[in-house]
Amino acid sequence: MREALDRVGSKWSIGILIAASTGPVRFTELERRVEGISRRMLTLTLRNLERDGLLVRHVHPTVPPRVEYTATPMARELHESLVALTRWAERHRESISAARAAYDREHPVAKPTRSV
Repeated sequence: MREALDRVGSKWSIGILIAASTGPVRFTELERRVEGISRRMLTLTLRNLERDGLLVRHVHPTVPPRVEYTATPMARELHESLVALTRWAERHRESISAARAAYDREHPVAKPTRSV
């Protein structure tokens, strides 16, 4: 169970799955929609999601080849939960940031000491 949750809850998987849930999406469109992801990380994450049965990769026989990714029924079932999770994170972003700052003030990290 942990492995599955780690995969769908990873930094990039949520955005990719949400983007692919509305229908077929091309690699370049995913690059635009998933802010901050590198081409390499997008490729690796797509492969892992395909391997886990959450995405299907369609290669169209054109020149150049056109590749699209589509969410599987299993991924579409997960969509509502992922959207709710991202909305929750957006709503509470400032509160979480303030809580972290307060914690850090109350629990300062000891500065490394120099050995002489």
